[in-house]
Amino acid sequence: MKQNWMLLLLAGLLIISCNQNEHTATVQSPDKAITVTFKIDEGIPFYQVSRNDYPIILPSRLGFLLKEIPGLDKDFRIVETKQSEFNETWEQPWGEVKTITNHYHQLVISLEETTEYKRKLELEFRVYNDGVGFRYRFPGQPNLNEFTIIDELTEFKMADDLDAWWIEAYANDIDSECITKKNKISELPAKMHTPLTLVGDQVAISIHEAALIKFPAMALKPNQSKTLKADLIPLSSGDRAIVSTPFHTPWRTIQIGSKPTDLITSYLILNLNEPNKLGDVSWIKPGKYAGIWWGMHIKKHTWEAGPKHGATTKNMLAFIDFAAENKFSGVLAEGWNEGWEGDWIKEGNFSFTKPYPDYDIEKIAQYAKEKGVGIIAHHETGGNVANYESQLEDAFDFLEQHDIHMLKTGYVNKKPGGENHQSQFMVNHFHKVMETAARHKVMIDVHEPVKDTGLRRTWPNMMTREGARGGEYEAWSEGNTPEHTTILPFTRLLSGPMDYTTGIFDLQFDSTGTFRVHTTLAKQLALYVVIYSPFQMVPDLPENYKGNPAFKFIQDVPTDWETTKVLNGEIGKFITTVRKDRNSSDWYLGSITNEEARTITFKLDFLADKKYRAEIYQDGADADMESNPLPVDILNKDVTNADELTINLAAGGGVAIRFYEKNK
Repeated sequence: MKQNWMLLLLAGLLIISCNQNEHTATVQSPDKAITVTFKIDEGIPFYQVSRNDYPIILPSRLGFLLKEIPGLDKDFRIVETKQSEFNETWEQPWGEVKTITNHYHQLVISLEETTEYKRKLELEFRVYNDGVGFRYRFPGQPNLNEFTIIDELTEFKMADDLDAWWIEAYANDIDSECITKKNKISELPAKMHTPLTLVGDQVAISIHEAALIKFPAMALKPNQSKTLKADLIPLSSGDRAIVSTPFHTPWRTIQIGSKPTDLITSYLILNLNEPNKLGDVSWIKPGKYAGIWWGMHIKKHTWEAGPKHGATTKNMLAFIDFAAENKFSGVLAEGWNEGWEGDWIKEGNFSFTKPYPDYDIEKIAQYAKEKGVGIIAHHETGGNVANYESQLEDAFDFLEQHDIHMLKTGYVNKKPGGENHQSQFMVNHFHKVMETAARHKVMIDVHEPVKDTGLRRTWPNMMTREGARGGEYEAWSEGNTPEHTTILPFTRLLSGPMDYTTGIFDLQFDSTGTFRVHTTLAKQLALYVVIYSPFQMVPDLPENYKGNPAFKFIQDVPTDWETTKVLNGEIGKFITTVRKDRNSSDWYLGSITNEEARTITFKLDFLADKKYRAEIYQDGADADMESNPLPVDILNKDVTNADELTINLAAGGGVAIRFYEKNK
């Protein structure tokens, strides 16, 4: 990984005040557009953020309440401030872009209590051209060793009453899989997860966090004064976090752009994570995978053993053949292991080393190796974390024994003891699994996860995760609304890759008409570009792809990119994304709409100054999500970067385009 960096000490003490009860320090972004001001007012710490002299966040409180000892929230004085600059370019081993610029100005403020305790607390701010990250640092000190946090007082006091796109926290056992709602900040009725996207006439903001380690995830609690307060997801005891000094919290992040599409190509969260600590990651390879999954969701097969068992040797060998024929890198098998009988959602007493008798792992592993296809194992825990951790080393030894280097995990149901999905307990568990997987050279796809906070930079084997309503909801519920996938890029996907499982071709699979996929076929193709994941599933039954010329787009589309651009978009309405393949000169475009048909025009100035052939997969003239979702017109057109394309999208529709150099 090539890096060019500069670390420059710009200033020492920045305390500027004639009032001993009010001290301030200020730091700006490299382009001087964003300004962060820190202030001690009557002993209480505050910060505020502006952009081009326009207020974004008004003075907002900082600090913590602690259990059985005085809080770290008042009676502070500034001891020292230090400011510095850092600038590097680093390369992702895989990702939505190949290289990322990490350029920020940093301000570190050292605080000390004016009481007899003399406890110390540090605030670290990093200000980028696209936003702000800040975190708390607790130095090692005699009067603060191990302690329990009962509340984080961090506020985001918004200057304007912006539109908020949000999902509710604590809504259910898998609370990240909720429908996104829209309200004014002042109207928000419940606690919410992050990323939280806020939009006004001239600004777009995302509040989230980065590098979530050894700490609970942060939700947000609203009040009617347009203030959003940190709400740490509690442990089963009700306490928020148990920590020991020295310690630092995750980064609280505020991404800022002029419009919502700016947020999608902000890499602030990745930049706030530590660099790759795994060393050689040549064994980590993005790709596409098929597998034994959709058949269970549409009730053709079962997870548990029996006459309709899905994960059999016969079915697995057939899927390996399908993957090999189409150059897909992996095949997933859900329901391969003992423990699916009974109410597994409540009990979760799975074995992670004992295959069902009709799943011959030795034969399957050998056949996959001969075909050049990887097996993707599946560890559904049913939320029984204790059962999983008791088998963890044996489970990963089993994977290594059978040359398995990709794993999908699942955490359906609330955890034993009432632990929340996003609590410190679960954050620690997920990190343990991620580290164990890395030692065994296993890539991970987590379903029902702790939210993404950019740890894939530090742990590149953490490939993708669910963390929102995915394509499976189309199989057995009211489904996902047509606007759902036009919201995700501006909300959930700001945190990182998502295993959405697009690519269903039999959209009206249910003969009773009760269930169906709420898109056109062309939109299913476009989602491979719009929704980023380094591992994209090809989820439908192989027979539903056979003979369909639209399948060629899925065969062609890569999952590892050199460049990503968003050409246009409005949250909940439409979006057009283009990405350049990291391993060729090809570009791919995906454009999708909500329930409204619309005409999209976009310039092709992202292309190089060469002649290209555009392979266009668009909604047929009479296509409609509800009444006629399957027609796809496939057109070939010669284009250059001076051209524009105008495409008609059907209701619930989309378009997918591959651009390749004409003379190649």
